Amino acid sequence: MAAKLFEPIELRGLRLPNRIVVAPMTQFSADDGVAGDWHLMHLGQYAVSGAALVLTESTYVAAHARNAPSCLSLYSDEQEAALARIARFFATHSDGHFGVQLCHAGRKASAREPWKGGGPLPVEEGGYEAVAPSAVPLSDRWPPPRPLSADAVCEVVQGFVDAALRASRAGARAIELHGAHGYLIHQFLSPLTNRRNDEYGGSLANRMRFALEVFEAVRVVWPAELPIGMRVSATDWVAGGWSVEETVELACALAALGCDYIHVSSGGLSPAQRIAVGPGFQTPFAEAVKAAVDMPVIAVGQISEPRQAETILLDGQADMVAMARPMLFNPRWVWHAAQELGETLAYPRQYERGHPDRWGASGINAPGNRIPGR
Repeated sequence: MAAKLFEPIELRGLRLPNRIVVAPMTQFSADDGVAGDWHLMHLGQYAVSGAALVLTESTYVAAHARNAPSCLSLYSDEQEAALARIARFFATHSDGHFGVQLCHAGRKASAREPWKGGGPLPVEEGGYEAVAPSAVPLSDRWPPPRPLSADAVCEVVQGFVDAALRASRAGARAIELHGAHGYLIHQFLSPLTNRRNDEYGGSLANRMRFALEVFEAVRVVWPAELPIGMRVSATDWVAGGWSVEETVELACALAALGCDYIHVSSGGLSPAQRIAVGPGFQTPFAEAVKAAVDMPVIAVGQISEPRQAETILLDGQADMVAMARPMLFNPRWVWHAAQELGETLAYPRQYERGHPDRWGASGINAPGNRIPGR
């Protein structure tokens, strides 16, 4: 029986050759938001390694929206051209697809890179003012963000729209909206960070309003045949915070608007979180969402073994699996999974001799391996 992990799946008009997604992995290596050689290498290695969908790291929709000054962004012509270079590489060399995850950091903006100690980057050192639903700082170390007015909320929505248009022109084949890990959309969703008393705060419907407005506005300008998904944190892992039950309500609302998939993660909002970490620890959240909606669900979180991923799909807990750190450790994870699960996977022609089936048949005198002059 064929492995479900390697069954194709369709997201709107986009046919994915398997169920494996490379999740966003922030590199903190962009020059003024512009993707460079590092990003071409980082994403390109997954383009030629069999993954069905490869997502950029969080890609920011405005200069003041960046988590750190070195984060990938998409609000200028130069940034758009740099992503187009990567999209062309995928179109030429990959059976998989290139997607862009759009993000606004909210109160997490203006941070130092992790290898520079993390924490807030002051304005006098090149930082910028952060904005958020409410003036609730990330911690005692961080300055309070400036609360967004209702008019400013509309401007942020337009920022997502403008970035989506740039992603389309650049050649991206999917958009993922980052509504997880304590960034702006998540900040509006959670009562821990949303203390508003206007139409964007208070009730669950009001706290979901911003996320749904962003989705609807991006859907209008994104090509009708291409998918848009959203990444969510299913729980804040904090009492009184965003919950799995609310995530299910959000997923149902997104599905009603035509969302094409939901990518279920957790946490990242509050330093008070207490996460019970272990293999597949977030998969039950994906399963809860999948039970409530018809749209495809992506599971993520310490999924590292091929048979583990296969079991998640066979048990109906999710429709796809996403990996980040295991892919950093082993960029050829998809090849190795196919080998373990008995699947035949086409390698790029330049790498065909790397398939284990050809190791014994391709000695030093095989045609492709001959040393010139011998």
